[in-house]
Amino acid sequence: MSLSSNSLHLFYSIPIALVIFAVRYCLERCFNPIGKALGIKQGRGKAAQNNLLETSYAPGQKLGHEEILGLAKQLDWSEREVERWLRLRKNQDKPSTLDKFCESSWRVCYYFCFFILGVFVLHRQSWLLDINECWNGYPNQNLDDDIWWYIIIAQSYYVSLLISQFFDIKRKDFWQMFAHHIITITLMTFAWILRLQRITSLILLVHEFADIFLDTAKILNYARCKKLCDVIFMVFTALWIITRLGVYPLWIIRSTIWDAPKFLDLTSSLYNYYVFLNGLLLLILSLDIYWTYMLSKVICKFWNSGHVQRDSRSSSSENTD
Repeated sequence: MSLSSNSLHLFYSIPIALVIFAVRYCLERCFNPIGKALGIKQGRGKAAQNNLLETSYAPGQKLGHEEILGLAKQLDWSEREVERWLRLRKNQDKPSTLDKFCESSWRVCYYFCFFILGVFVLHRQSWLLDINECWNGYPNQNLDDDIWWYIIIAQSYYVSLLISQFFDIKRKDFWQMFAHHIITITLMTFAWILRLQRITSLILLVHEFADIFLDTAKILNYARCKKLCDVIFMVFTALWIITRLGVYPLWIIRSTIWDAPKFLDLTSSLYNYYVFLNGLLLLILSLDIYWTYMLSKVICKFWNSGHVQRDSRSSSSENTD
């Protein structure tokens, strides 16, 4: 099987990822004064300067009782004073609520604009209503400019996420998200080389929609709009289940497994690619199922307490309000 002649176009995602970094930097600083106007806190209380305690402090490391007692004796402090200093010092390393507000606001802007772009690009494409058109005529399918941009922008965004994840607010599903970004980039690259941009565009449209409401709920939570936050979060949950556990497996994966062989000449080499492609799609589905399980915990807490306490899918175990 001959590979796509425009495979080198994937390298455009690297400079575009840098542009996305720049846009994010500017937008997050634009959202900073908005967050302040909403009364969102800039930071936490700072620990007083203390060279001895600063030397003993290490991020992520917890001092034992004997070490705290020894420091207290050297400083002529009580154990509680030393523990309070360490707690304040630890909080200084955490992002403020305002930082989280700006990050979520940027994400809402991206997901909203990208979804609108997807609707604009795909509404006139035949495979949006008839998924079999993703396979009909393969591999001799034209790649329109708008589809080219739609997929390359998405690829660039995930490249930027793969890098920025190490500098962004740390979340307790860090490695799951890291695996998700690797799998997504691999899937998009692999599908691009095999000229499967049509099915890729549908996967992107299905997966990005619900995240608009997730980050909107976070913004409302940071702004202490609890009731509206709860409503948006429940809308997000419904959309998540419909798109990730309904449309994605029952429409897209079903088509790649059952419909594609009817149109494709699955020779020995193409068959191996076909199996690998479906394996990647199923890996993404397994992550969706995992995050749905985490969301179910939030929903149970919601019904018990009457309000959303935390998004277990993507919130930090320590940093989220």
